[in-house]
Amino acid sequence: MSIAAQSRAAADVPGELSERDAEILAFERKWWKYAGAKEQAIRDLFGMPATRYYQILNALIDRPEALEHDPMLVKRLRRMRASRQRARSARRGELASPAQ
Repeated sequence: MSIAAQSRAAADVPGELSERDAEILAFERKWWKYAGAKEQAIRDLFGMPATRYYQILNALIDRPEALEHDPMLVKRLRRMRASRQRARSARRGELASPAQ
């Protein structure tokens, strides 16, 4: 089952966010308030490794329910993701192009 499908399956009502998904969005909104590293806070609060958390978050911000729940946050997270993707693509392009 895909991450997005798992997230939707966890929802109490189809078309709505699960409690966990809403908590993930709330955490992203205010994660800087937690002492220590974000990865440790993720493990403490959600009981999962940071890699799994980011997989879930990445699928979550593509869902219309998440956008409806917190439009400003979801749009900001989408912009940040797109920026990171562009930066990775640019680095790959630099590595692939021959030195002049």
